Formats: sequence, C-alpha cells, structure tokens
Amino acid sequence: MPKEYKASGIHSASMTHDDTAGAIRGSTAAEIAASVRGLIERGELPPAAALPPVRALAERLGVNRNTAVAAYRQLAASGLVESRGRGGTRVAAPDPVAREGFARDTGLRDVGTGNPDPRLIPDPSTALASVVGRPVLYGAPVADPELEAWAHAWLAADLPPGDEDVRVSVTGGAADALERLLTAMLAQGDAVAIEEPGFLTGIHMVRVGGYRAVPIEVDAEGITPSGLRAALDEGVRAIVCTPRAQNPTGGSLSEARAAELRGILTAHPYVLVIEDDHFSMLSRRPYLSLIPRGHRRWALVRSVSKFLGPDMGLALVGSDAETAARLGMRLRPGTAWVSHLLQRLSLALLTDEGVRAQIDRAGAHYAERNRALCARLADHGIACEPGDGLSVWVPAGAPAHETAAALMRRGWLARSGDEFRVAADAEPSRHLRVTAHHLDDAATAELAAAIAASAAEARR
Repeated sequence: MPKEYKASGIHSASMTHDDTAGAIRGSTAAEIAASVRGLIERGELPPAAALPPVRALAERLGVNRNTAVAAYRQLAASGLVESRGRGGTRVAAPDPVAREGFARDTGLRDVGTGNPDPRLIPDPSTALASVVGRPVLYGAPVADPELEAWAHAWLAADLPPGDEDVRVSVTGGAADALERLLTAMLAQGDAVAIEEPGFLTGIHMVRVGGYRAVPIEVDAEGITPSGLRAALDEGVRAIVCTPRAQNPTGGSLSEARAAELRGILTAHPYVLVIEDDHFSMLSRRPYLSLIPRGHRRWALVRSVSKFLGPDMGLALVGSDAETAARLGMRLRPGTAWVSHLLQRLSLALLTDEGVRAQIDRAGAHYAERNRALCARLADHGIACEPGDGLSVWVPAGAPAHETAAALMRRGWLARSGDEFRVAADAEPSRHLRVTAHHLDDAATAELAAAIAASAAEARR
C-alpha cells in the first residue's frame, strides 16, 4: 500500500474545523493526478491552495520523484494546477477579468463601455432579401465561396510580400478566432505573449485556456522591441497583438517600429503571430504588419463587430496553410461552422457602397470625438493623444483606481487602467479608458472637467 501525504494548511468550506485536509494517494503518476483532481473537484483543495513539494510528496507516497513530477505535469496540462517557481505548485485560480459593455443600473453616465455607437451601425434589414433562398446542407464548405473570395483579396492586400498563399477561415467573431487558434496550435501551459495593458477579451481567453500569459509593454507605436525580445526569451509559442487602434491605449504601429519588430521575429519563424485588426474599416491609420516575410505561423483576424455590430458574430481569418488546416479541424462542416446566412449578410453589407460610406463616416466621427475630448482635457492641463479606436487612454497623473472612484462620485463611470493589466504584479495604473464618442460638445466639456477634478482629488 502506498503511503499517504496529508496536505496541510489548506482550508475550504468543506473541511472540518480541525484543519484536516484530504489525503493524496497513488503509486503511479495517473493515480496521483486523479487523487489530486478528486480533491480539487470536491473543494478540499480550493483555488490557490499549495500542493506539497514534489520531493516531499514522493517520499510520503514511497514513489520515485519522477513519478510525482509526471503527476504534476498531467495536472498542469489539464489546467488544474500551475507552477509559480519558488512559490511552488498551486491549484489554478485564474484572476477574474473585467468585461466590456454597459454597466447596468448604476445611475451614472457610462463612459466605460467600449461599445460602438448604435446610431452608426448599418441596418442589416436592407440586405436580408438578397441572402435568403439558398439552403445550406451538411457537407457544404465552411466558408461561403463568395465571401471567401472577397475576404481573400481584402486580407491578402495587407499581408507581407511572399505570403500570397493566404488561406481564409470564417469564425464566430474575434474571440472565437483567438480561442480556436490557440487551441489548435498550442498546448495548455504554453506561454502566450499579450500586450500590457491588453484588451480584456484576449486576457480572459489566455487565462481560461490554461496558457501562461507573458506581458509585452506597449507604447504609442505599438509593442516595444525590448518587450518582444523579453517575451521570446521566455519561450512564448504565440504572440497576440493589435497593429492599430490598440485597446485600451489607441496606439498603432509606426513604419519604423513594425520594421524593427519584423527583424526580431525573423529568427523565430515558428512562433504563431496573431494580429487582431479589430478596428479595420473604421481605422484612420494604415495597416502595418509585424509578420516577417516567409514567417511560418501567422494569422490576421478581422471581425465585423465594430462597424456592423457586436451581434453579427463573424470574423475573417487570413493565415498560412498549416495554421488554416489546424484551424479547419475545429471548423467542421455542419457542426462548427458560422451560419452561411450570416456570412452572406455580412458580404452583402461589406460590398454595398452606401454601407461602406456609412462605415467611413462612423470612423471619422469616432476620430473627431476622441480629438474633442483630448482638446477639452488639455484645457485642464491633461495632455493626451486621441489615438485610434473607440476610446481615449487618459493619463490621470494619479492612481487610476482612486481617480475612477472620485469620478463616480461626480456621476461618471469610466474604466480604471488597472482592469487592463496582464501581470498581477504590474504597477498600478495611472490611466483611465474613456469611451465618450456619444457625447456632444457640452457633455464632453463637463466630462473633461470632472476627470481633472477627480484626478486632483486622487492626488491629495
């Protein structure tokens, strides 16, 4: 009979008050892993609970140290535990990630939504009649052929020379694309580089997927070369980045920065580079890719949610052949495809000259209102760059959390920059993300004054 190891110092609601923890049992790696899994599922090992050191566990169970190591590796691969270096191995406890969208029933004026203006989203009913009447059956192509042809031209035009063999996939939005790409190409526990501060959906996807998030610093010109080098040195298997309209900062790659990043990535051709061009048709900036010529694993993702509406739930993915093939394994005809009605509707809207003109006017509106907010903030001594995107990254000059709290007392709800941090130990933010494109001039001036007063209060 194998010996038992009593995990100590671990408490949960299911434990008795004598601090008795569940016993870890087993003589093989599979048995030990199953024992720990059972303790976790029963709540006897709660999130963040420390597991015994490998050597101590092996001694108590009377097994080889490598057996205990293999058990912990199985648990880590399943996303149940995570290694924290000197902090030991602990039950996985992903930090909750804030969500985009409206804050309900707050009684405050919400400038933290990150939403497009519904008044600027085209009415899809005008195109519905042209997309019905052609039933799609099991075994049909995953991508509607007409949309695939149009998307190929749109995506290939912005990819590096030498990558003409672009393969097109259709997913249920950018978040769906990101999840399927990571699942298809990586294993749980792999390191994924993501921008710091980063967009909420990406941070959430990396954490719940069981990957190890490696933050890359961003500035006004995109991810920094030093940050990229550090992430590659940590062995990241994928990089998730936003070449323009970075959320939350609004930064976009410059030509010089993009060229420098491509030079760094040249030595790492098998690192998957995922470019999320979420703002695409609305952007006032050129699209500049950091994917080097001849890179072996890459994907460009463009969703329609910012200009056709979040409920459209469709993204177009251009990628290399191998990545497309692996992604395709997760988009089986008739089981995991995106509705062809939705695909045809999206194509009808995207190729309509009137709709394209409306999208362009919306992009101009967002840019103009971001400039207006920065101009009013400048009146109060707060210098900010309008950037690109739906929001403005406002330097409060004071701790963001305290500034946001003071702003709430003045009747406004904004996003603290702390919500967009990737690393738990990152420095507290001194920025607010403000979505104010729906405000008129008078309300914009009122908001700017409230931000300035709140920041001053937070500094005291």
